[in-house]
Amino acid sequence: MRGQDHLLGPEGTLTRMLARGTLSSLILWGGPGCGKTTIARLLAGKANLFYSQISAVFSGVAELRKAFDEADKRQEATGRGTLLFVDEIHRFNRAQQDGFLPYVERGTVVLVGATTENPSFALNAALLSRCQVLVLNRLDDASLEALLRRAEEEVGHCLPLDREARASLRAMADGDGRYLLNMVEQLVVLDPNRPLTPKDLAALLSRRAVLYDRDREEHYNLISALHKSLRGSDPDAGLYWFARMLEGGEDPRYIARRLTRFAAEDVGQADPNALPMAVAAWQTYERLGSPEGELALAQVVVHLATAPKSNAVYAAYKAARKLARETGSLMPPSHILNAPTALMKDIGYGKGYKYDHDSEEAFSGQNYFPEGMERVSLYQPTDRGYEGRIRKLLDIRAAKRASREP
Repeated sequence: MRGQDHLLGPEGTLTRMLARGTLSSLILWGGPGCGKTTIARLLAGKANLFYSQISAVFSGVAELRKAFDEADKRQEATGRGTLLFVDEIHRFNRAQQDGFLPYVERGTVVLVGATTENPSFALNAALLSRCQVLVLNRLDDASLEALLRRAEEEVGHCLPLDREARASLRAMADGDGRYLLNMVEQLVVLDPNRPLTPKDLAALLSRRAVLYDRDREEHYNLISALHKSLRGSDPDAGLYWFARMLEGGEDPRYIARRLTRFAAEDVGQADPNALPMAVAAWQTYERLGSPEGELALAQVVVHLATAPKSNAVYAAYKAARKLARETGSLMPPSHILNAPTALMKDIGYGKGYKYDHDSEEAFSGQNYFPEGMERVSLYQPTDRGYEGRIRKLLDIRAAKRASREP
């Protein structure tokens, strides 16, 4: 095994578990080709358990019952337990996942489930509470190189690659050990005395498809990375994650929507031009499509990353919603109510209203909150960007309002 030293190294989780002589049920979470199935097979051998394997893609309730019945009979006849490896366990529905519970609790099987999906979302809470979740890393460059050397030992000669082509081969695997070995199988039959260049390699083999699923874990990971890079004012990282999403096949309209939300939430009044610019880029993409329209989105990524940041409007909006729920149905003060009828004038609607445009600097300082309700300061502008000017203006008006209050 390569690349999982945090699990299998001298102080690894699985190493210590086996040293104690106790192997609990596990969920192995990791991308394709990182060694989930191999680890399960090795664990069965080390723990002296019978290895049984099913795939959730091809199995249903009948196959599950058969696997459990065989494990029961095997334990009664030989006293030997069973390690049941379930590949793609997230593809079982909630009811099927519940079917594992009594057998796991009784110890009939040690369940080892493999998933490429986030277990928090893909597996039910009851099953997760009975299993330890272990995260497997994608294979780094050193681990991929170790796999290449192991393959060369197996075939008895070096692969027909020059140094640059060897590095390109590892890059083409993109952290997937299985994909790397599949490519090696195509190379070992070639003449070892005629090394390939990176250009030769690209013509012979295809690069592994980017790991990305538009409605799964990677989708949310990458949009989170983009959002936080912009919030952290890093245009280079923002452009990188933007490009990663495009390369993965993400709909640019989705990215445009998230950028528009970011402009309102994280830039706000610190740069009032950010929001219309985000909308304009969205509209530009709608008119031009790909790839031309993607440049407008890239421009917004850079603008949002370099713009002054403020979430003051966002915070004020959330506080206002909370206050509205707490105060219920309080009426507006009568002096700011319209009075289109004589009756409404008679009962005081509009009485005492001051037209702000007739006041000094178009500011009357009247109360606009419900009568009997204390004034609340919801919007707290920062000193950053344009919002610094707003803060000074609000401070001046607050002082004037205070001086006119009885």
